[in-house]
Amino acid sequence: METIEQTLIEEAAKKTGDSIYRCYQCQKCSSGCPAAEFMDYLPAEIIRMIQYGLEDKVLSSRTIWVCSSCETCTTRCPNEVDIAMTMDVMREMCIESGRQASEINVLKFHKSFLSTVRRFGKLHELGLILNYKLKSKRYFDDLKLGFDMFRKGKIRLLPSKIKQIKEIRKILHRK
Repeated sequence: METIEQTLIEEAAKKTGDSIYRCYQCQKCSSGCPAAEFMDYLPAEIIRMIQYGLEDKVLSSRTIWVCSSCETCTTRCPNEVDIAMTMDVMREMCIESGRQASEINVLKFHKSFLSTVRRFGKLHELGLILNYKLKSKRYFDDLKLGFDMFRKGKIRLLPSKIKQIKEIRKILHRK
C-alpha cells in the first residue's frame, strides 16, 4: 500500500507542482463546488483518495470528468491546494493509462476541444461543435440552440487567424 500511495501522490504532486498533503479535509472545496450534485465523490473525497493511493477509485470516478475546472475549489482552499489542476491531472492520468473514461462524452468533448485548438491555434466554436457532434454521434441534440447562436453572431463560420500558430502547436505537442 505504501508504494501505491507514494506513486499516486508523488505523480500528482509532480504534475501539479502542488502538495496534496496540505489538505486537511476542511470541505470548503466540496461545499462550494457547483458541480458537486453530479459527482460520485466530492472534491475533498477525491483528494483524500489520492492521499491514500486509491488510484483505481480515483481514475474510474465520474468526479474527475464532471469537474468543470471553474477553480471555485482552488480559490476556497485555505491551504492553497490546486484542486482544479489535480482533477485535470487525474483526467490526464486516466487517458494515459488507457482506462475507459467514466463519462465518455466528456472525454470526447475534451479531445474535440484540444483538436480544434491544435488545428486553429485557439478555440473555433463551430469547429469544436462539429468535431464533438461527429465523435459523440449526438447530431441533433441542440440543433435549435446552435442555429439561434449562429443567427445572433455568437458562432462564426470561419476561424480567425492567429500569428503564432506554430508556437501554439509546439506547446500542445510537448510532453
